[in-house]
Amino acid sequence: MVPFKAQNMSNNSAVCADGAEIGRAQYLQAQAARVEPVADLNPVLLKPGSDRRAFVVVDGRPAGELEAGEYATGRSHLAAAAFAAHERLADAHDLVVVEGAGSPAEINLRERDYVNLGLARRFGLPVVLVGDIDRGGVLASLYGTWGLVDDADRALLRGYIINKFRGDPSVLDPGLVEITRRTGMPCLGVLPWLDDVWLDGEDALEVARWEHAPHPDPVTLTVAVVRFPRISNATDVDALAHTPGVAVDVSTDPDACAAADLLVLPGSRSTVTDLAWLRARGMAAVVRARHEAGRPTLGICGGYEMLAVTIDDEVESGAGTVPGLGVLPVEVTFGPKITARSRFAWREHQVDGYEIHHGACRITGPVDEDFLDGVRVGATCGTLLHGALEDDGFRNAFLGWVAQTTGSAWVPDAGRLGHAARREAMIERLADAVETHVDLDALLALTSEPGNAGGRDGR
Repeated sequence: MVPFKAQNMSNNSAVCADGAEIGRAQYLQAQAARVEPVADLNPVLLKPGSDRRAFVVVDGRPAGELEAGEYATGRSHLAAAAFAAHERLADAHDLVVVEGAGSPAEINLRERDYVNLGLARRFGLPVVLVGDIDRGGVLASLYGTWGLVDDADRALLRGYIINKFRGDPSVLDPGLVEITRRTGMPCLGVLPWLDDVWLDGEDALEVARWEHAPHPDPVTLTVAVVRFPRISNATDVDALAHTPGVAVDVSTDPDACAAADLLVLPGSRSTVTDLAWLRARGMAAVVRARHEAGRPTLGICGGYEMLAVTIDDEVESGAGTVPGLGVLPVEVTFGPKITARSRFAWREHQVDGYEIHHGACRITGPVDEDFLDGVRVGATCGTLLHGALEDDGFRNAFLGWVAQTTGSAWVPDAGRLGHAARREAMIERLADAVETHVDLDALLALTSEPGNAGGRDGR
């Protein structure tokens, strides 16, 4: 079995072994399915740079930009890449589990759709609708989807699943009976809300999902993460939220950012634009004040670039040379995009991670120490390396340094599960819930329908 999503619109991404870039959610799905993450799992990745422009990644490699006006009309080459990737996966695997994007009822985009029902029609795939009850209006959404799509698309709808239900599922029964009576689609399961499961977020709407989960430990170390408008690879800080005794707040409040033991400037898909936003919010002054006071700040990728003296950007924003926050002796020049898995050192720790950036950083002055591929000056650190905080040894050592610097009582808990083990436990918890609450026999029966080209040997 292999996961597949023809197109993802997200600034959370990861790098495969060959340097291909795919959505972070598809990377996680591959890990859960025990298959090697490759570009075919997510052949089209759109990374929003503004409300009207997205940077395009096709088959794992940069492929220009897409303006808002081109979204409905300029995507034939993207469809071709998506269909070809699906065909390769279907030839090589017994079962391809296809995830749509957005809503299958976006009839304004249906003519050139290659992600939802357009893909299903192309390959004769049975479709199961999944409704997120946590957003509200799930029954109307299910019925509205069935009612809006045309007859040929409707013929592919085989059932529906309710996701994230809280409470006694029998309360839903009258509504589910009526939806089935009106549409003919059976309910294939009601998945409960799992407050201890918050896997890698697909996009910025899912940042700080851990806030739904109970915090079992006394808090001895506080972390504030700046929520940029174009925040990217926000999953970098998930491991901090997994750490016992650490409370992580994703915030746009200057006071919260000033008060935290550690301030994190995460990645950004529009570094120069988000830097201007940072200044407008009054948080540039917070960063400089923390630096002068010796209070720890960590910049990751775009956040590191903002800490530099200058940023020369003719690539993302076209703004040319602009002043950075000036707290690290670094000059940043944007050039060809780099995507790679990398290993760097900090003190005695060898740390694996991945790089996704246009900026090349040149050190122009004295530093206190190398910090992975970046630098530390005083209590301000910067690195281009994503995923470093997932390394338990590095994370605990770095947070230990933060605690020592700030006078916090925090110490690592060696007896608790590490980040990778916590993530695996969440995957297993979700898998157990699916096995318990979803009719898997009915789902698997759909893969054997005559004409289903969803995988090798008709599956």
